[in-house]
Amino acid sequence: MVSTAPRKKRLSRAESQAATRRKLLESAFEVVSRHGYDGASVEMIAEEAGFSKGAFYSNFNSKEDILLQLLHTNASNDVEDLTELFADLDDAESVLSALKHWSDSRSANQKWGTIAIEFVRRTIHDGDPDNPQLNIFVAQWKGVGKLLQKKLNISPSRISALNLGGLVLEVTYGGISGFLKVNTSGEMLDDMLRMMLGPPASEPADSQGGAESGQQ
Repeated sequence: MVSTAPRKKRLSRAESQAATRRKLLESAFEVVSRHGYDGASVEMIAEEAGFSKGAFYSNFNSKEDILLQLLHTNASNDVEDLTELFADLDDAESVLSALKHWSDSRSANQKWGTIAIEFVRRTIHDGDPDNPQLNIFVAQWKGVGKLLQKKLNISPSRISALNLGGLVLEVTYGGISGFLKVNTSGEMLDDMLRMMLGPPASEPADSQGGAESGQQ
């Protein structure tokens, strides 16, 4: 009896197009991070993904369009990833530890930061600092900040969600710490957030000062 290998399921048209878009986005990520926005071209992105220019234009309107899609995806993924990561964590130590490892993992791949800076640089260069597309980052910062305010019980009166999320993501994607090798983004964030949360239980605030004032 001759055994036959199971037939590979044929993708539907929608599934095939989704797979093509995903490969093109992955290709754009690599090409733009390697050559910069100005150095990248539609031809290079399509070729890296193994498709024709026609396939590119069937999915994206332009090089700017695919870059925007890439940034939207990454920005929303950060908020979703951290939400899932913190879902079952109820104490500050666990949240801080998880954030530290997440930040170190993300900052190890400095390409995301490079692509974001490329986009902002080009927007400013084109004389459009008020481009609504820059709200991608504002929404991302607020989303991460609100999540940390809730999980770490940080009052908005101490620091806004926008500034808290901005600090976390700027430190994570800033890139310089990845080159210096003297500390990590996760270590810096851990120190920063611990200062916001106050001294540990073993070191109550002004305990030493209070003792000294009592002796005088």
